[in-house]
Formats: sequence, C-alpha cells, structure tokens
Amino acid sequence: MWCHDIGREQAANKPLLKTVFQVMMRLFSPRKTTLLFVIRDKTKTPLEVLEPILREDIQKIWDSVPKPPKYKVTPLSDFFNVEITALSSYEEKEELFKEQVAFLRQRFFHSIVPGGLAGDRRAVVPASGFPFSIQQIWKIIKENKDLDLPAHKVMVATVRCEEIAKEKVDHLTNDEDWHELEKEVQSGPIPGFGKKLSTILDTYFSSYDMEVVYFEESVRTKKRQQMVTESLNLVYPAYKAMVEHIHSKSLKRFKKELEEAVKNGEGFAFALRQYTESCMAEFDQGCSDAKIEQASWDPSKSREKLKQEIDAYATSLCATQLSEIRSKSEAQLTKALAEAVSSFLESASPDTWPSIRKLLKNETEIAVLNFKSAIAGFEIDDETSNELVESLKDYGRSVVEKKAREEAGQVLIRMKDRFSIVFSHDNESMPRVWNGKVDIRAITKDARSASLKLLAVMAALRLDEKPDNIEATLSSALTDGIGATGSLLEGSSSSSVNPLVSNTWEGVSPSDVLITPVQCKSLWRQFKSETEFTVGQALAAQEANRRSESWLPPPWVIVALVVLGFNEFMALLRNPIYIGVIFVLYLLGKALFVQLDIPGEFRHGFLSGILSLSAKFLPTIMALLKRLADEGQKFSGSEASSNTTILRSENYGAGVKDVQLQDPARSSSRSSSVEGVESSRSIRHRQSSPVKATY
Repeated sequence: MWCHDIGREQAANKPLLKTVFQVMMRLFSPRKTTLLFVIRDKTKTPLEVLEPILREDIQKIWDSVPKPPKYKVTPLSDFFNVEITALSSYEEKEELFKEQVAFLRQRFFHSIVPGGLAGDRRAVVPASGFPFSIQQIWKIIKENKDLDLPAHKVMVATVRCEEIAKEKVDHLTNDEDWHELEKEVQSGPIPGFGKKLSTILDTYFSSYDMEVVYFEESVRTKKRQQMVTESLNLVYPAYKAMVEHIHSKSLKRFKKELEEAVKNGEGFAFALRQYTESCMAEFDQGCSDAKIEQASWDPSKSREKLKQEIDAYATSLCATQLSEIRSKSEAQLTKALAEAVSSFLESASPDTWPSIRKLLKNETEIAVLNFKSAIAGFEIDDETSNELVESLKDYGRSVVEKKAREEAGQVLIRMKDRFSIVFSHDNESMPRVWNGKVDIRAITKDARSASLKLLAVMAALRLDEKPDNIEATLSSALTDGIGATGSLLEGSSSSSVNPLVSNTWEGVSPSDVLITPVQCKSLWRQFKSETEFTVGQALAAQEANRRSESWLPPPWVIVALVVLGFNEFMALLRNPIYIGVIFVLYLLGKALFVQLDIPGEFRHGFLSGILSLSAKFLPTIMALLKRLADEGQKFSGSEASSNTTILRSENYGAGVKDVQLQDPARSSSRSSSVEGVESSRSIRHRQSSPVKATY
C-alpha cells in the first residue's frame, strides 16, 4: 500500500483484508500465515511510527470480523503472522529502492528458513501430495460463492459509471448558475427557486443517463442513485435556507396582520383564525414553489414548527391584550372607588359602609360589563371568563380594603379633626364664642361622641352586610359621661372581662379587622390626652368672658365705697374744680379704653391682655396727645380767619350806613343775616374737630 493511504478505508484495502479474515476462519483451521504489508514511497515519518498505526488498524479489523463460535476468543496471532516493511520512493531514491527490493526478494527466496516468510509450516505436505492438496483447496474455493469474482463488463461498468457520476457532481459543484442561486438564497427567498434548481440538476442527471446508457443497467442505476444522493446533499442547505426564509416571511406577516387587526378593534379570535389560515396557505404555496422535482423532501416539520410559533405568539398576544384590558378595567375601578371610599370614610356617618357597599356593587357591575364587552372578541371559554370576572371583583374589594386600611392608619388625625370641627363650630358651621351661655360640657361630650363613632366606623371592614356591635362595645367600654372639667372619662365595665382586651371583634372576621380592640383603647387614650388642651382653652376663654362682661363691683363693695368715701364726696362738692379735673380724666380714660380695645385684649386671657396693653399703652397716649396738639393748631387758625371776616363785615356795614338810614328794616335784616352766617361757620368749625366731638 502507499504510505499516504495508511488509515484510509478503501485506498488501504481494508474491506479486502476483512474478507480475507472471514474466509480464512471459515474455510481453514488456525495456522500461521504470514501477512506481509509493503509500504511504498515511505515519507520522512519513521517506520517505527507508521507500524503501530497499521497494526492497530489490522487489529480493529480482526475484532470487527464476525467469527465462528469456536474462534470467538482466538487472537489474530493464531491465524496470521503480521510483518510490515517499507520501500523508499523510486523517483527520489532509486538506488535505495533497488537495494530494499533485492533484500525483500531474498526473503522470498529463503522463505522456508527458520523465521522466514513461510510461517509455522504446520500444514506442510510432501511434494508428491502437492497436486492433491491444491485440488482440495480449489474445490473449497469453488464451492464457496463468496469468493466469486465479478464479470468483466460489471467491473468496467462500475469503474466508468463511478467516474462519470463523480464528474457530473464535480461539474454541479462548480456550476455558475448554481453558485449564483446559492448566493441569492442566503439573502432572501427566490421566486421559482425549485424550478430553477430542478432544471440545473436535471441537466447533469440527463447527461449522466446519456453517457452510461450502454453500461450494465444494475450498475448504472446504483451509481446514479449515489450521484443523485450526493447532488441532493450538496443543494440541501440552499433548499433548507429557502424554506426558512418562507417560514420567517410567513410568521412576520402573520404577526403584523394580527397586531393591526387588534389595534383596529377586530375580534381577536376571528382575526386569529383568518390570518392563521392565510399564513399557512402562504407557507404551503412557498414550499410548493421551492420543491425540487428530483427530491422527496417534506417540509412538514418546518410547517409544524411554524404552526407552533403562530400558536405561541397568538397565546402571548392574547395574554398581553387581556392583561391590558384587565389593567384598564382595574384602573377605571380604582379611579371610581378610591376617592369616593376615602370621602365616605372621612365623613364616618352611620350610612358610611352601606354607601360603600352600594358604590362597590354599582362600580363593579359597570366594570364587569365593560370588561365582558372588551373580551367578547377573544371567544374565551366560560370557565376562564368567570375566573377573570371574579378576579376583577376581588380587585374592587381589594381597592376598598386598601383604602380603608390607609384611612385606618390616619384614624387618630381624623378623630382630632372631627373633634375640632364639632367642638369649635355650631350647627350652622359658625365659630363658637365661648361666653357664659355656652355649655362646654355638652359640646365636649358631643364632639367626643362624634370622634368615637368615627373610630367605630374605621375599626373593621363591613363589605358583607354582617351585623356587629363595635360601636356599642366602644361606647360602653370607653365612655361614661363627661367629667367636671369637660374631659371624657373611661368607663369601668360592669363585667369582669374587658371587651377591649382582645385582637378581634365579636362577629367580625379577623381578616376584616382594621383596628383591633386593644389598638382602639390605646388610640382613645392618646386622643383624650391630645384634646384636653383644647377643652381647657375653651374653659379659660369662657371664664375670661364672664369676667369681662361684669364691670360693676359687688354690692358690698359699693356700700363700702359710699360709707368710706363720704368725706371725699363732700370735698368734691365744696371744690367744684375737682369735678372738672375728674371729668377731664374720665374723658381721657374713656378715650384710652376705646383706643386700646381693652375687652378685646382680655378675651384671650388675663396675662396675654396685660402684656398686650402694656405694649400698646404708651404709643396710644402719645397718639392722643399729638391729635390734641393738631386740633389746637387748627382751632387757632380758624379763630383768626373768623376775626378777619368780622372786620370785613364791619367795613361793609360802614359803607352801607347811609342805605341803612334810608331803610332801617332792610339794614336790620342784613345785619341779622351776617350774624347768622358767622354763627353757622363757627358751629361747622366746632363739629369738624373729632377730639372735641369725642369729649
């Protein structure tokens, strides 16, 4: 064998060696037969490296050969003595080659010497028996049909048909039209791909048929099948790429058309059926156009994969659309419930929870109707539809529950706000004035009762119309009237068990509890401590108003003043100037009283009134003195102008004295009119002075 054929299957004649092994074991008994392998044109690779590789291949062939039962475990060495030698290249090393050949020839000449090529010589027969031995061997060979050699025409047909087939495959491989088609199909689908490729293949297959028409039919048919198989294997990647392009194009078109249909409001199920059929028809048409006549390739796997991808995408899009519809319905339900529930809970009236239940029922029904209308085009089964509807209803309840728990977390603030509104405003929402007629005790009781009702409303969820006694329990456990100071007192329960020493309410599910009884007790205690200051301020303001409304001293003080001040009274009667001074002081004090607004200052408490008056007293005195000085200056100016007017009137009277002498009546009338004008001017001047008017 040639050196470069070591390790190959056909070139190294491995099938022939396998046949030799089989026949030797079947026809002959074990004996040492020498197998001499001569390696031609040995390369630079040492024989020591090549020999183990060749021996390993021989051993593998021996192990793979079917053996008779009696030789199952017989080693190769029992039948054959394997020897390996190598010859150099005749072209490159002619002299060395001849020497090696001469040495090998001598081994054949002396094959029977010990260790020669003749083997173990266990089956050696005498020369006289050699003809008979040869006849028996030939008889065995003739009777064994596996050793028949093919006919000459079969051998020629095999060689020529194989050469022609290989030539056609090589031409197909290098065909320009095929290369162009292969290049185009990598970038996208090609119309008429199957027809074009079938034409190219048919050209080479027909050429083969024409060239091998006169060879053995069985041989040319077999070689044609091998050529067709090899050619189809060559073009299959292009066909597969074409089918993948058709697959991808159909899937993209399906996705685009289905998404547009959903956006345009078409029924999802109807659009899905319509575009699925259209997509699959397009795929089938594309595969039919890409079909190769010489091949029986079935695109059913790709078609099944496309159907699975369509179903998967449709399922995903359906889930996405349903999720969007559900989210939209939940958002609308949240918008309709959240603010309204918060408003109801803030008001905390006896109708709060019935109103919330009614609101929840109405808004949920509207949301369910809209949701069913939106999902009608999906043609969902009743079970799934009912599950989605129930989920939407549960979401509505969760919105109410979440809002209620948020409001319950701010219940203390809500209670204080309710107390402040009821306590500080009357029934007409007007601010209260804490005069002596107001019953602060009753107002405090009403305000805290309203806060307690708010706490009772916020203590638990009441969405199932189940009766409860939370308000009665809180009233009996936390309130027992109003104390003398206006503060609400905790009542002592007549029973030995405190109803507020628990984490649940009687008749209320633990999942519906917003504020436990223990928390209510703690909140009420904190609420009372934070509202005591407001009640105390109201009481202080009421007491201040009572004091400010009573200006007269007690009767006994008046009697004491009359008795003890008799001498001072007689002194005033004897000296009237004191009365004038006292009157002037009274007017000054009255002016200060009005300017300082003393009742208003003491309305907020005695200490705050004293501080405010002490800050305003001196500026007010200075302002009064300044106004008096300004009024005095204005009065002096008006007196001077009056004197000038009188002088002018006298001159005017002297000028008309003659006329007066002639008509005394007219003169007297003019004189009286002048005096009237002067007196009227004087009166107007006095009335224009605010200080004098006040005094």
